[in-house]
Amino acid sequence: MLRLTWVQPEDLIGHELRQATQDGREPARIAARWRAAGGSEAPSSAGASPDRTSRYLRLLAEDLLDELADLPSRLADDEPTDPTRIRALCPDWPTEPTASTRPAPTPLRLEAAWLGRAAGCLLGKPVEKLPLTAIRQLARSTGNWPLNTWFTARGVPEELATAHPWNRRSAATSLAENIDGMPEDDDLNYPLLNLLLVQRHGPDFTTTDVAKLWLDELPAGRTFTAERIAYRNLLCGLEPPLTARHRNPFREWIGALIRADVHGWTNPGAPAAAAEQAYRDAALTHTANGVYAAMFTAATIAEAATGTHDIHTCLRTGLSVVPPRSRLATAIHHGIQLAESQRDFDTVVDELHATHASTYHWVHAIPNTALIAAALTHADGDFTGSICRAVSGGWDTDSNGATTGSIAALLTGSPAALPDRWTSPLKNRLATSVADFNGTGFDTLAQLTHSLTHLETAHP
Repeated sequence: MLRLTWVQPEDLIGHELRQATQDGREPARIAARWRAAGGSEAPSSAGASPDRTSRYLRLLAEDLLDELADLPSRLADDEPTDPTRIRALCPDWPTEPTASTRPAPTPLRLEAAWLGRAAGCLLGKPVEKLPLTAIRQLARSTGNWPLNTWFTARGVPEELATAHPWNRRSAATSLAENIDGMPEDDDLNYPLLNLLLVQRHGPDFTTTDVAKLWLDELPAGRTFTAERIAYRNLLCGLEPPLTARHRNPFREWIGALIRADVHGWTNPGAPAAAAEQAYRDAALTHTANGVYAAMFTAATIAEAATGTHDIHTCLRTGLSVVPPRSRLATAIHHGIQLAESQRDFDTVVDELHATHASTYHWVHAIPNTALIAAALTHADGDFTGSICRAVSGGWDTDSNGATTGSIAALLTGSPAALPDRWTSPLKNRLATSVADFNGTGFDTLAQLTHSLTHLETAHP
């Protein structure tokens, strides 16, 4: 039996009911109708429920999804998706720098960023989807806590391995004893796609350009959550930005955030331009806080790409493009404040989980972005400290490790500044199903990224 993940209406409705509560709508009556008809809750971790539902429940789910979309939100004024309204809400929106004040990153700095993204992602892959307690127990059982290097199955007690099995898709390529280059992952596929995007269409690409590129170069089976919904919507004849809204309960999840790096890397010192590019990319699949997370990440990376600012300045710059009364801004500020006030990062993580875990799915942008900001702040931008804190905090471990690694590695300036234990196993090679990039080296990707950097001037 084929149970296609992330698109079946009977699975989407539970997620949409939860999303409606989060974004200020009142879904109680619709929820009662769904449950009275025998509808189930959203799958807790998988993308599809295990059993086929009735035709009646599927049709009812479709109707209720459309009814939910029509409900008004009390948060609409503070959390718009329209770019003009977003900018109007941000009093500290960055000013556009002149070309003479925009140092372009060297290819070596960009190579470090690619390597950092890959290493952080790979560190988080074997424990993706595992609960926080399992991550801590597995790492402690091999003497790797506080987390400081790759996860390994060697030395893990059998009963612990049975109780908390590694991510089944990733263990074969991401545990220390199995790493042989960078395996395929959506956290690397999307930066590759965005290299193609900027290469083919330039910095003024449109959201429609993003959609066409995906249809040409991105296998549908390599998409998940909001990206899979948007892909389905495109194939059904819908156009952006409706692709992000139509029956898409994942529109505030982390997918747009993991696509933001190239927009920052190619706009060094121009966080507003980076955020605007990230917006046009994100608008295909996301709304509100899902879009803000991508803009925040792109602006932070653009500031870090110059090599002239510390991590705290970069994060403040990222916040300048996020509506200040949004749930995302509140969560990021909270994460940073915890990191600044607590010496033990486990305490920071426990407080973030206590605040967010009962409200948001583990792939939602709000808790994950807060964790990224907290990890970078607590580690003061140190590469190893940042990726290990991000991954040890749970939730979307590979995506958080990837974004944190990209930012922290940019600050180091070169691959030589990254510890060899993180870079050597990558063997300057990544696997992907995107275009002709399979087997490409990170040095080659850095050169291509450098060639797409806007307003190149003297190197720092």
